[in-house]
Order: sequence, then C-alpha cells, then structure tokens
Amino acid sequence: MTEPTPHVLTRESIRSSRIRDMIRARGEDHVLSDQELIDTRLDMFPGRRIDSDVWVFGYGSLIWNPVFHYVEKRAGIVHGYHRRFCMWTNLGRGSDEAPGLMLGLDRGGSCRGMAFRIAAEVADEELDLIWNREMMSDTYRPTWMTVRTETGPVRAISFVMRRDHRRYIGPMGDDEAAASIAKASGFLGPCREYLFNTVDHLEELGIPDKGLTRLRNLVLKHLDDQHD
Repeated sequence: MTEPTPHVLTRESIRSSRIRDMIRARGEDHVLSDQELIDTRLDMFPGRRIDSDVWVFGYGSLIWNPVFHYVEKRAGIVHGYHRRFCMWTNLGRGSDEAPGLMLGLDRGGSCRGMAFRIAAEVADEELDLIWNREMMSDTYRPTWMTVRTETGPVRAISFVMRRDHRRYIGPMGDDEAAASIAKASGFLGPCREYLFNTVDHLEELGIPDKGLTRLRNLVLKHLDDQHD
C-alpha cells in the first residue's frame, strides 16, 4: 500500500479551514464551530477573561511539535490520568481502510510530560491555536490539572479523552494496538511516526514511558514480520 505524502502540522494549516472540512467530509458526529471553540476556551477561565500566564500540559505531539509560542517549559507529572492510545482516527494518522490510533489522557494512574507556560499577552491567540488543533472534533475534554515539576506545582490545561465519544477505545491489547499503528497512515504521515517521535522525545527529556517503549518495539516487530 502506498502511503500518502505527509503534510506538516503548522500554525497556518491549523488555522485554515482545510482540516475542519476534511473532518466534516469523513462524517464526524460533531465538529465544533468557531463560536463553540471560543466558548469552550473562555469557559475555562473565571469571568471568561484570560488575564495571566497560562500553562498547558503536553503528553504527545505537543511535546515534539507544539507549534504554539511559549516562554517556559518544564518536565512534570500529573496524577489521576495516564497516557494511552485510546482514540481511533481515520484522518491525520489513519484511513478508513486502516484506522490509526491517537494518544489521549484516560482516567487513572499518572503521566509524565511537559508543561508549557504561555505569556498572558499572547495567551488568547495561542490558546485559540491549541483549541483549533485539539478540540475541533470534540473528542477531548479540556481539564485543569496539577502538574508537579522540580521547581514546584503548576496548574495547567490538558486534554482528556471523552469516554462517551464514539472514537474512544476501551481496553486493547498491546499486540492489537501495535498491529494497527504499524499499518495506519494518513495525511499527517504514518501512525508509527507519531508513536516513535513521542517515545524518542520522552527518552531525550529523561522521562521515558515504558508502556510506549514496549509498544514501539512491538510495532518494529510487526514491520520486520511484514518484510520477511
């Protein structure tokens, strides 16, 4: 199977209507309108006003391709949620024929990732960008959480997978997940690239995820088997 030419996720591509149009064309149940994106963003703040710096917690591609502008970043851990491939995708990293998997925060456990501080004067613009990236198809629930870092805790926004969404994946064995990731590809590139980038950057930051590392090794085995 020939993989499609990948597109790089940039500020410009996120702001354009192209991705939203593609999601609608695939029959997504609910693509948030511009006003809904604004409302769900502002509802996170008292008085619907952003008048101070804002922290955002990244656990997947936000770590290695944040796109938004920030003034500080810290490695940290959140408790009560864990990182998991818990969402099907047939678009960015998958197709109708071979759906891919995407990471989300699911209930229980803990997760190490990166907290980014966005300056107050640009917070509205940068959060608008993040909302267009993460919230367009309404699969996540934006949630305030405490991120514990070496220099103290910070309150940050992160994106928790909605268990009531039709794309949510319940318990799945590593081998089944690896098989899907190994063969899936979409307009953003192969699903395995998404996994490999996340594993590599977590290791570089000194906060490796043993579960994702094990999954990467299984994906590599599936790829080797395909070439035998």
